[in-house]
Amino acid sequence: MTERKRTPWVVGVSGASGTPYAASVLRGLLAAGEDVDLVVSRASRLTLLDETGIAFRDAHWRDDLAQWLARGADGKPGTFQDVPLDDVRYWGAGDLAAGPSSGSYPVKGMLIVPASTACVAGVALGLSKDLLQRVASVTLKERRRLVVAVRETPLNGQTLKHLVALDEAGAVVLPASPAFYAGATHIQDLVDFVAGRVLDAAGVPHRLYRRWEGELGGGSRSREASGGG
Repeated sequence: MTERKRTPWVVGVSGASGTPYAASVLRGLLAAGEDVDLVVSRASRLTLLDETGIAFRDAHWRDDLAQWLARGADGKPGTFQDVPLDDVRYWGAGDLAAGPSSGSYPVKGMLIVPASTACVAGVALGLSKDLLQRVASVTLKERRRLVVAVRETPLNGQTLKHLVALDEAGAVVLPASPAFYAGATHIQDLVDFVAGRVLDAAGVPHRLYRRWEGELGGGSRSREASGGG
């Protein structure tokens, strides 16, 4: 195993609907020159299969990840080309001896995209039932950045309490709520907005969406300029 060039971000993918959000965050991190440690929960594999038709396999994770990152939010294969994977390290969800399971393993922080309510509950309660939850617990105890992109609606009282607990523990609770002022003309634009906000919370530079500049009408002009008006 080669030595890491940079301290990585851990990206955890839970079983909530929203695998295009995770793909966009991963592409954004890699485009920014970041190293990534990837954890894909068992439940998320079912969601990924349902939303994309891709079966994510431990033994073939690199090929499967390449297919996933090449697919657009509309499900079209080959939308994104030549996404480099040299800076990605994959850890199986059941591998509780994995590097990121220890606080002595250097990481910048963790991004959970998307985060299911079950994942939120497990992290808030410190259950560490799998590697994803364990890494999140380690991230909190080491006072590293944890971004939780919760993807569920409506939210019941218990989940809201869990989200408050995560906020009080230092996590950034970031609902997967796309905005429309950026001039979205395609589903990918809405997905990229949420992914961009996740990267904003992590302090990672990107160009995934048009930022608000204090001028009304920018979104509509952007749509007209792109031919989407």
